[in-house]
Amino acid sequence: MKSKSIGSLLTSILVLAYAFSFAQADAGDKAAVIQTLDGYKKALERLDVKGTEKLFTENSVIIESGSVEGTYLQYLDHHIGPELGDFKSFQFENYKVDVTVTGNYAFAMETYNYTIVLKKDNAEIKRKGVATSFLKKENGVWKIVNMHNSSRKP
Repeated sequence: MKSKSIGSLLTSILVLAYAFSFAQADAGDKAAVIQTLDGYKKALERLDVKGTEKLFTENSVIIESGSVEGTYLQYLDHHIGPELGDFKSFQFENYKVDVTVTGNYAFAMETYNYTIVLKKDNAEIKRKGVATSFLKKENGVWKIVNMHNSSRKP
């Protein structure tokens, strides 16, 4: 009888240890995903996206407000890159992110408000935004595969 109890106890301990180690890995991966998304957000706020291509996979797809913009490099070249040159500032507020990690894949939803001030006339553009992103862990690094963002007037 004692051997069954000890065996059950050992099995329970092993199951709990496995569950605990999985939860720790998941928490670390969530933090790394948030760090990737935060790196992109901070680059926009600095108005300097130099080096941000490392945050995206080579074959990434960017969708913005109903338009497929292409890969991140294409988006950088013909959309966000030139736009940032017209901005005096770009600030996020009330930023929240929810991340789900499943193995080497992660799904994120970001909600935020942002304010852009234009260089030419100091005009302010205020928007409420949301972004959904699909990320993949490549060689231990979380990269954005797909990002879809949209906004509207608050």
